[in-house]
Amino acid sequence: MRVLSGIQPTGRPHWGNFFGAIQQYIDLQEDNDGFYFIADLHALTTVRDAKQLRQNTLDAALDLLALGLDPEKATLFVQSDIPEVSELTWLLMTGTPMGLLERCHAYKEKKAKGIAADAGLFTYPVLMAADILAYDSEIVPVGEDQIQHIEVCRDLAGSFNHTFGETLVLPKAKTLDHGAKVPGTDGQKMSKSYNNTLPLFGEIKPIRKQIMRITTDSRPMEDPKEPEEDHLFQLFRLFGSESEIKEMAEMYRRGGFGYGHVKNAIADASEAYFSAARDRRTELEANMDYVEETLRRGADRARKVAGEVLARAQKACGLK
Repeated sequence: MRVLSGIQPTGRPHWGNFFGAIQQYIDLQEDNDGFYFIADLHALTTVRDAKQLRQNTLDAALDLLALGLDPEKATLFVQSDIPEVSELTWLLMTGTPMGLLERCHAYKEKKAKGIAADAGLFTYPVLMAADILAYDSEIVPVGEDQIQHIEVCRDLAGSFNHTFGETLVLPKAKTLDHGAKVPGTDGQKMSKSYNNTLPLFGEIKPIRKQIMRITTDSRPMEDPKEPEEDHLFQLFRLFGSESEIKEMAEMYRRGGFGYGHVKNAIADASEAYFSAARDRRTELEANMDYVEETLRRGADRARKVAGEVLARAQKACGLK
């Protein structure tokens, strides 16, 4: 199956990004034809510093490769290196109802928060649809908050096919299995918007200090506690072995422990869990020629596929 996913280079990835999405993208490369792109065109709606965007894009490539994306199994490329996607976006745009875009929740939510409603933000779902359709994608793994965009993609592709004949492959969404919510340092869902994230990469000591400052309740140490209701336990469960998780849960139910003990256990387990990826990232940083060549090779393959899809679409609507 052709699987496609994109990641915006708007900042460094955190634990929520990895366990909520990236880990599953990488798992999907084993038995599928994976296309993974760094969505720098999408990032332009929020990142307006050219130097920062370029650095973020390279960082995203380093992060994905360090975390296990294998360019021998999947295609990794930068969105803006595929101009065919922008051309396909316009073909789709000409048949996109304004009302459809006005109903998209991401646009409505950002507008409600006071974010400037420019044309890029408004038409974001059409570019996302072109990203998907340009590669004849069959499966698109997404979080629940992105399902509407896949529905918009299917609507636009279906409308194009109805008007011009069967041309575009209609994708299906694969809802990511997030499991337990990945809580941030304040107990809410881990998100850059809440400024409560824990980074995957960086110096260990500062990250450990962040873990030790995670907000907790004020219940006495001797009180027994329900582990499933505690965000520290949810974090530990991301990294611990089955036996370690069971032992931690029993300790919660017995009581007589301090949260500092749990925080130290989270810090130790997370450092061990991401140790290999950190080492791999350091190696990649010393070999940027390999990283850039990987992106070039990925773009070559992606352009070939996207070019074929664009040619079909252009011929169907009378441009070629």
